[in-house]
Amino acid sequence: MSDVSAQRTAVTEPADARFLARYTTLRLGGVAGRLAVATTAEEIVQNVREAEGRAEQVLILAGGSNVVIGDIGFPGTVVLIRSRGVRVVTEDADTVTIRVEAGEPWDDLVATTVGNGWSGLECLSGIPGSAGATPIQNVGAYGQEVAETVTAVQVYDRHHGTVGEISGTECGFAYRSSIFRYSDRWVVLAVDFRLARSPLSGPVRYAELARAVGVEVGEQVPLDQARAAVLALRAGKGMVLDADDPDTWSVGSFFTNPILDQAGYDLLRERAAGLGEPPAWPGTGGVVKVSAAWLIDKAGFGRGYQGAGGVAISGKHTLALTNRGDGSTAALVALAREIRHGVHDRFGVTLHPEPVLVNCVI
Repeated sequence: MSDVSAQRTAVTEPADARFLARYTTLRLGGVAGRLAVATTAEEIVQNVREAEGRAEQVLILAGGSNVVIGDIGFPGTVVLIRSRGVRVVTEDADTVTIRVEAGEPWDDLVATTVGNGWSGLECLSGIPGSAGATPIQNVGAYGQEVAETVTAVQVYDRHHGTVGEISGTECGFAYRSSIFRYSDRWVVLAVDFRLARSPLSGPVRYAELARAVGVEVGEQVPLDQARAAVLALRAGKGMVLDADDPDTWSVGSFFTNPILDQAGYDLLRERAAGLGEPPAWPGTGGVVKVSAAWLIDKAGFGRGYQGAGGVAISGKHTLALTNRGDGSTAALVALAREIRHGVHDRFGVTLHPEPVLVNCVI
């Protein structure tokens, strides 16, 4: 890999530019010790290497849509991923494989695939953030997950100081997780997606989406119809970013849906007696995934629930914790802690955060 010139290496920015709240969808986060902007894979690698050479901590930050950064900020180097690019690497009559640079805005990519008649990402429309973040937590929505289409991830291995490739089957994909999720060993540089050449969506698996497009679960619809329906559904829940709407100043779903064994699910049903049947979806191995939004709501934390200090549950979706414009990370974390404790006290179920927490804890 070619070296990056000194003119493009990390530099210390003025303090106001280093406020990380400027780079997160929550609009929260303190000051970075050092800020570096990387516009290519080579610059990403070089900036990480330079920070490590200074014995600094490194935080990789792209769209800032799945991270909660503490009010104290980050004392080391924050590398802002701003690389762009989508190119076809292989294709045949039925499929196309594209390589997407880590900083490519995710919804722009989905729009491109739909416009080109490439099927496989359409139900992931409207999700904020960057392409490079999607394999980290196995992004999914409305019945699709990126695990179904990721064939390879181009990475920088910080342990060995090398650039390489991890195949899709080696990524350890699971529900909102992967080998990248809780490790800082790998820095994602680009992602390969294999998509079907088709004007139709994949089979619609999600009942709410099926109702929105007027088909039965398992049927297919035109790609643009699926995308439009998903965007409308997400907007109705405050899950499409809007600079003028504090209900969208969030990290999307703050908690993952709990996965319980059969005994845990039976106990939940007992404790939920009189509240209706908890929404649940059976999984492999006898586990059951239950609705975190239902648990939160039934524990007394409905839409619009106000926390102290300028934060609240979104008025549109129970899973979104929002900054109302004058909040702090401490206040948001306190609200999350209150909700988690309340759900556990009521139902005996422990909620786990979906975003990455940086210098803050619940």
